Amino acid sequence: MKKLGVFLMMAIFSVSFAVAQTAEAPKAEFKEKTHNFGKIAEELGKASFSFEFTNTGNAPLIINSVRATCGCTTPSYSKEPVLPGKKGEVTVAYSTTGRVGAFDKTITVFTNVPDTTFRLNIKGEVLPRK
Repeated sequence: MKKLGVFLMMAIFSVSFAVAQTAEAPKAEFKEKTHNFGKIAEELGKASFSFEFTNTGNAPLIINSVRATCGCTTPSYSKEPVLPGKKGEVTVAYSTTGRVGAFDKTITVFTNVPDTTFRLNIKGEVLPRK
């Protein structure tokens, strides 16, 4: 009987702890996670797109870092905490100079959202100079 009481107390404590951990947490909802530039001219120099997101959680969302798969892709992002219900953005610029052909790049966003890493994608085709 004593073991059953200890087991029940541990179970209640575990559930309470888990609920408390998720009660105050940010959550990001991206409007879109993939952007297709389509066909773009090399002489454009760079093409950029802003991925918009909303913090649908109940705690401030902080972007810790954003990493691209190569140096041809340059990300920038909201540096200030994004409050619940507010919007933020991750802007990605792709350098078209000297990069003729199809491209497909992944951008990884690291935030304070528990157990979540966001992957954004840009793709398209750079057409050669005429």
